[in-house]
Amino acid sequence: MVSRNTTTGKVLEQMVLPALKRGGYKVSTQVNIGNRISGGKHIIDAIAKDANEGVYLISLKWQQVGGTAEQKVPFEVMCLADSILKSKAKHKKAYLILGGEGWTLRNFFVNGGLNKHLKYGNLVQIFTLESFIAKANKGAL
Repeated sequence: MVSRNTTTGKVLEQMVLPALKRGGYKVSTQVNIGNRISGGKHIIDAIAKDANEGVYLISLKWQQVGGTAEQKVPFEVMCLADSILKSKAKHKKAYLILGGEGWTLRNFFVNGGLNKHLKYGNLVQIFTLESFIAKANKGAL
C-alpha cells in the first residue's frame, strides 16, 4: 500500500497565515477548542482575533487529487457550527477553506449548497483559498 502525502495542508497553512497577519489579525495555530460532536478533540487549524477581540475559527482542507474529502466537508461544517454554539458568542464565525484542484464539489460548497441541509450551516462560511486570502488581506473577516 502506498502511503498518502498528508503534509500538503501545511502548505495551505503557510499561504493563509501571512494573509491573516497582514489583515491585522493575531493568529494562533493548532488550537484545541474542545470536543467534536463525535467526542474526539477538535483541533482547529487557526484562530484569528481582530482588534475588537472578535474570534474566528479557521479550518483548512487541501484536496490535491480526487478523493473522499468531499464527504468530510459536511461533518466539518457541523463540528465548526457546534463549536460556535458552545462558545456562547465567544467565536463570531467559522471559515472552512478549500484549497487544491481535486475538489469535484467545490462550487457546490462555496456557493452555499450545504446551507439548506444543515440547520446552523450559516455559522460557517466556505471559501476557496484565493477568495479567503483576499478577504483576510483586507481584514474583512
